[in-house]
Amino acid sequence: MNDDHTHVREFFGARAADWDSRFPDDGPAYAAAVAELALRAGDRVLDAGCGTGRALPPLRAAVGPSGVVVGADLTPAMLEAAVRAGRGRDGCLLLADVAALPLRSESLDAVFAAGLIAHLPQPEANLRELARVVRPGGTLALFHPIGRAALAARQGRQITPDDLRAEPNLRPLLARSGWRMTSYADEDARFLALAVREG
Repeated sequence: MNDDHTHVREFFGARAADWDSRFPDDGPAYAAAVAELALRAGDRVLDAGCGTGRALPPLRAAVGPSGVVVGADLTPAMLEAAVRAGRGRDGCLLLADVAALPLRSESLDAVFAAGLIAHLPQPEANLRELARVVRPGGTLALFHPIGRAALAARQGRQITPDDLRAEPNLRPLLARSGWRMTSYADEDARFLALAVREG
């Protein structure tokens, strides 16, 4: 396990037990973001960096009982918290690194990724790996339940020009990784960038 993985597991492992109680009002924002993916019954979707699985119930509702929902996370404690919260019923939970997914190429219709991009050690290569597992024309949602400015203020920092989520940075990053950005919203209440897998 490399240093990036160690840091991520330590950071999230220490916070897993009370993660949901720290953000109790995020449910509607997750559901609204999932709705914008326009999933259909029977679709196959990955929640990349699923954490405690807050997106799994709306993803399951969107794809129905015939669909496939996979939640992948690097931190065992986060997946354990997802199971305790009952979200393991909504999808298959997988201890996995999104930089090297144990999934077949072009096996998914969509990827949902909440708060993930800031934790990717190699964003271009890691987004390319997400593109690998999605069929051409499939979709990606990069989501955060709070916008960039509001998140920076909460963390006591300023937004910097090199922020990966800034539209001038994110659009070419996605393009180099096999995605075409189709919409971008950065509001106080949420961040959501949608992209289509080129192919």
